[in-house]
Amino acid sequence: MSAKLLARRKRLARVRDAQHTLAVAETARAQAEANAISDNAKRLEKVRAELFKADPQLGSTFAAYRELADRLEKAGKQLEGALYDANKVIDQKQVQQRAANRDKEIAERLRERAHERHEDEQEARIAALPRKRSMPSRQSDEWGRRK
Repeated sequence: MSAKLLARRKRLARVRDAQHTLAVAETARAQAEANAISDNAKRLEKVRAELFKADPQLGSTFAAYRELADRLEKAGKQLEGALYDANKVIDQKQVQQRAANRDKEIAERLRERAHERHEDEQEARIAALPRKRSMPSRQSDEWGRRK
């Protein structure tokens, strides 16, 4: 019974480890996505700031710059919303990661206990076996030396 329990605990520990690894990967992916959104927002802001460094000569050029600046500003606000959502996803993934880590640690402790119990049972079986008694040899003297 103990060997089966040990095998189940080992399998559970492997599953929990895989779940934890997956949760860590999902958290890292969400963090990378948030970083990409943040980088895009910074690049948009930089492009918008550089837009008016050149002095437009014509009114139509100025109007085109103004329209482009408005579009860049709208895109920046959309990226701010996306970044907010991405940070919420990161928080959720971190909660899942902590839960997976906790479950992994619990499974590991259960596996260790099952392993210890299995070793104790094996030692008890070995201790319960009758000891092999050696018969004194007929050719030895009273001190166990051969004649």
